[in-house]
Amino acid sequence: MKKDTILTGVRVSDGLTLGNFLGAYVPMANLARKYVKTYRFNAFIPDLHSITTPVDYGGLQKNAMNSIKYYLAAGFDDLRDNENVSFYRQSRLSAHSELAWILDCFATMGEISRMTQYKEKSDGRQESVSVGLFNYPVLMAADILLYDAKYVPVGEDQFQHIELARDLGMRMNKKFGSGDDELFGLPEKTSEQVKFMDLTQGLRIRSLTEPEKKMSKSHESANSKILLDDDPAAAAKKIMSATTDNVGVIQFDMFNQPGVSNLLQILSLLSGVSLSEVVGEWSGKTSYGELKRATATVVEAFLMDFQARVAAISDDEVTLLLEKGEARMRPLTQEKIERVQRAVGLR
Repeated sequence: MKKDTILTGVRVSDGLTLGNFLGAYVPMANLARKYVKTYRFNAFIPDLHSITTPVDYGGLQKNAMNSIKYYLAAGFDDLRDNENVSFYRQSRLSAHSELAWILDCFATMGEISRMTQYKEKSDGRQESVSVGLFNYPVLMAADILLYDAKYVPVGEDQFQHIELARDLGMRMNKKFGSGDDELFGLPEKTSEQVKFMDLTQGLRIRSLTEPEKKMSKSHESANSKILLDDDPAAAAKKIMSATTDNVGVIQFDMFNQPGVSNLLQILSLLSGVSLSEVVGEWSGKTSYGELKRATATVVEAFLMDFQARVAAISDDEVTLLLEKGEARMRPLTQEKIERVQRAVGLR
């Protein structure tokens, strides 16, 4: 029986943060280990998405390799030979961009221009941003529909794009499908995605300097973020200078005490102790400095271990892993794109 697909991809870029790792790579590894026997798990490198905005083009390949190393270090290492887990580069499977073009021809300017992410990233400068930035939700829909992916773990800011993929899939199925023989299997509604992945408490590591905002690699202040390639001792110092508040009592309250709550969350995630236990231990204490020292210690130890594990994975290992996944995916994607081409009259 054909297995349903869980699909995930983390945009290739430099300067990935502790927030990226704990909020994306680790949850995906946990999800894969939980469902590897019952689902097909596709972890792909969305490198075509990575050039929708200006990047260090010369570093794109290195960042793609590092992204796979991060997956392995997050917990995928013991799944690298599992037949239900595949790593691949979006750009090496031409069906992604071929399907995106076909879907473009059935999407409307109106529905794409309503995408919140585009509005935020273009910041009212439509004439100076790339068509790729405007259009990337359609490419994302192609990434999903190409594999009939059922679940696509994303943050809340990407829910619109899941719904767009559903809309385009339904539109194509209605126009070109016949009975039970539809072109595309659709991703579940976002409400079902959240239930399946137990994302009701959505993890978001906060900025160390502006804890009301998420930790972002694009933030100007180096002290606002812990980068995965930071010197461990320097990262510990950033924790020690993190913004807290003047309440004077440690409590887990993301609304009223986001800085303190962020430290408790990081301490929990990196120490392997449940958040409820960590909160139980620290609630009511008054020494923010003591909490910072405890968090700084686990951050420093984590980075030392993480960077050693990443350094131990060779580029040759990653290349073989990617080529293996691409060889597995290529016939599947080619079959799908040819079927779509026949449906719209191109074959």
